[in-house]
Amino acid sequence: MRIFSNNRSSASRAGIMMVTMVLFLSGGVLLSNVNAFSPQGHISKANTQHGITARTRSMPSPFATTEFALTPSPTHKTRLSMADVALEPQSSGDDKKQKKGFVGQLQGIVPKREERQKLIPLALMFFSILFSYTILRDTKDVLMVTAPKSGAEVIPFIKTYVNLPAAIGFTGIYANLCDRMEQKNVFYACVIPFLAFFGLFATVVYPFRGALHPHGLVDALAANLPANFAAPLAIVRNWSFALFYVMAEMWGSVVLSLLFWGVANEVMTVDEAKKYYPLFGMGANVALIFSGQYVRWVSQMRSTLAPGVDAWAVSLRYLMGAVVAGGGVLIGTYKYMQDKVVAPMQKKKALVAAAAPKRKKEKMTLKESAKYLMSSPYIRDLALLVISYGMCINLVEVSWKAKLKQAFPNPNEYSAFMGNFSSVTGAVTLMMMIIGRTIFSKYGWRAGALVTPTMIGVTGLSFFFLNMFQGALTPLSALLGTTPLMLAVLVGAAQNIMSKSSKYSLFDPCKEMAYIPLDQEQKTKGKAAIDVIGNPLGKSGGALIQQILIFGVGSLASATPYLATILMGLVFVWFRAANSLAGQFNVAMEATDAAAAAEAANTEPEKEPESQG
Repeated sequence: MRIFSNNRSSASRAGIMMVTMVLFLSGGVLLSNVNAFSPQGHISKANTQHGITARTRSMPSPFATTEFALTPSPTHKTRLSMADVALEPQSSGDDKKQKKGFVGQLQGIVPKREERQKLIPLALMFFSILFSYTILRDTKDVLMVTAPKSGAEVIPFIKTYVNLPAAIGFTGIYANLCDRMEQKNVFYACVIPFLAFFGLFATVVYPFRGALHPHGLVDALAANLPANFAAPLAIVRNWSFALFYVMAEMWGSVVLSLLFWGVANEVMTVDEAKKYYPLFGMGANVALIFSGQYVRWVSQMRSTLAPGVDAWAVSLRYLMGAVVAGGGVLIGTYKYMQDKVVAPMQKKKALVAAAAPKRKKEKMTLKESAKYLMSSPYIRDLALLVISYGMCINLVEVSWKAKLKQAFPNPNEYSAFMGNFSSVTGAVTLMMMIIGRTIFSKYGWRAGALVTPTMIGVTGLSFFFLNMFQGALTPLSALLGTTPLMLAVLVGAAQNIMSKSSKYSLFDPCKEMAYIPLDQEQKTKGKAAIDVIGNPLGKSGGALIQQILIFGVGSLASATPYLATILMGLVFVWFRAANSLAGQFNVAMEATDAAAAAEAANTEPEKEPESQG
C-alpha cells in the first residue's frame, strides 16, 4: 500500500510524515551542536570571584526573564543549585524568605496595569501582522510556481530584478513620507495601500488575468530567444503574480520589521522589552499555526464547489479576505494605541524635549551605509551573519519548491501543503524557543549563534544529497511506502522548517543581542547599514548564484552539485563570522559590565548618609 496514493489527502499525510521527520532530525542536529560547548566555559570571572559556582552567562538576554538570579552580597557569597537546595536543610526564616521570594516572582510574571495597556494591543497587532503574512507568503509561492509556463526557477529572478529594486525604492519613499507626515500618519500611508492591493488582486486582477497577461507577446519573444530566458519571460507573462509576490515579501519587511517594531520600541522601555519581546515570538508562532490551518481549510474547500467553478479563484478571495480583515484589526488596534498610549507618552516627552537641545537626525545613503559597514569589523561580521543566512536559505528553498511543484501541480493542493508546512513551522519554533532559552543560559551566545548555520548546513546538504542520488535511493523510498520525489519534498520541508525555527528562536535573538553593547551611534548606523545592504544582499545574492547556474547548466536540477558546494562554502564563512563576532561581543559586554559596575560604585557613597539617617 502506498502512502501517497490518494491525491486529495496527500497534503495531510505529507504533513504527518513531515512532523515525524522534523522531530527526528532536529534532535540529532541540535544535540550534536550544543554538546561541543562546555557550560563551565561560560562562568563569568566576576561571579567566580564572589563564590558563584552555578552556570551563568556573561551577557543580558531577553530569554532570562524567569531565571533565578542572586546578586552577590556580603551575606550571600554562594549561589546554590537546585540539587544543593534539595540536600541542605533550611531554617524557618529562610523558608519564609523563599516563600516570599516565590510569591514575588509569581506577582512579577503578571504585567502591571500600565504594562498591560501597551502589551495587549502590541500582541494583537503582532498576531494580525503575522497571521496575514503567513497567508501571503504561502499564496505568493502558489501563484508564481504554478503559473502558466512558470516554476520555482522564476523566484531568483524576481528577488534580484523586481524585489530588490522595489525595496530600495520604498526606502526613498518612506524617508520622504517621514519628512512630510507625522509618524502615525506614515503608518496608515504604508499599510492601507497594501490592503487595497491585496483586496483588488483577488476581486479584480486575478479574475481578469487572461486579458491582463501578455501571453501572445511573450510567446512571440520566446520563439526567438534561447530556452534559458524562460524564467525572465515568465515574470513578464505573469506580471501581476510577480507584483503580488513582491508586495507579499514587502509586507513582512515593511509592516512587521519596520512599522511594528518602530511602534513597539517607541512605547516599550528597555526593561519591558527584555521582559516581553520573547513573548511576541511565542505569539508569532501561534499565528503561524492558526494561519497555516486556515490556508489548509480554504484550499480544501474545492471539494464542496460545483463543477466548472475556478476553485483557486474562490480560495484566493477567502485568503485575501482574511488578510484584509487582519489588516483592519491591525489599523484599529494601532488607532487605539495612538489615542490611549502614545499620545500621553508624547506629552511627557515633549516637556523633556523642550528643555533639551535639538539634534539633527543623521541619514545614511546607500554609499555611506556600505562604507560604514566595511569600516567596522563588528558590524561587518554581524552583516555577514545576515547575508549568509539569506543566501543559504535561498539556495535550498528554491530547489525544494521546484520539487514541490512536481509533487503538487494543482494550486489548491500546493496551498494545502504550504498550510500544513506553516503550522508545523510554528509548532516546531515554539519548541525551539523553549530549547533556545536553555542553550543561551547554559552555553552562551556563541553556541546560540552557531546552531542555525549547523542546522542549515546539515539539513541542506542532506537535501542536495537526496537529489543527486535519487535513483540509488529508490529502494529506500519504496520501503517507506512513498516515491523518491515525495521523499525529497518531505526532506526539503523538514530542512526549511528546522532552518526557519532555529532562525526565529536563536538567530534573530542573537542578532538583536549583538547590538546591546554598542553605543547609540553604532546601534543606529550599524542597524541602518545592515537593513539597507545586508538583508537585500543576502536574498538577491543567493538568487544571483542560481541565475548564473541556470544560464550555465540549464536547470536547477542540473546545478545541484554546484549548489551543494556553494552551500558548504557559505556555511564556512558564516561559522568564521559568528566565532569572530562572539569574541568581540564578549569583550564588549565585559567593558559594558565594568562601566556599569563603576557607575554603581560611584553612586554608593551618596546613598549611605540617607540610610544612616
